[in-house]
Amino acid sequence: MRRKRVGFAPGVFDLFHVGHLNILRQARAHCDHLIAGVHADDAVLQMKGRAPVIPLSERMEIVNSVRFVDEAVAVSEFDKVEVWKSVGFDVIFKGDDWRGTETWNVLERRFGELGVDVVYFPYTLYTSSTLLRSVLSHLNSTATAEAGSGQLPEPLHEEGGHKKDMRDEQGTVQPEEEILAAQE
Repeated sequence: MRRKRVGFAPGVFDLFHVGHLNILRQARAHCDHLIAGVHADDAVLQMKGRAPVIPLSERMEIVNSVRFVDEAVAVSEFDKVEVWKSVGFDVIFKGDDWRGTETWNVLERRFGELGVDVVYFPYTLYTSSTLLRSVLSHLNSTATAEAGSGQLPEPLHEEGGHKKDMRDEQGTVQPEEEILAAQE
């Protein structure tokens, strides 16, 4: 009997878009069991210098709902080999915009020593969370200028926002601390 090939697709998955879907679809076609690693909010802030727009609990719910994903795990560790030690996978997937970078050249060597394949998929042109964030920022500043007040409502996931109200109404949003604690 053939052993299951476990794949791992790490990402922030903020402002989920077709590029994310393409990576997950292609990844699932190259493994028997796909685990999506969703980066925790604090890890994203450290990596990118800005917090994600969508909080971890909601990104986890979105990614977990994608039919190509067998399970989603929150990832707060930066070192992908350390993630491999805790999650366990045979192949890791990434967009080809990372191919040839110093970070991924090193990871390819380290994973090669462990028998883990690194597979890159074509980057989806014209669609990225960075681009979407930029467009939203532009729309937001235009709306602010037109409104004249200069004050926008607080994001739903920020303190003082509607987080508790939304959690009560939806009954599904789980705080990041609970998600990370449950995985330990």
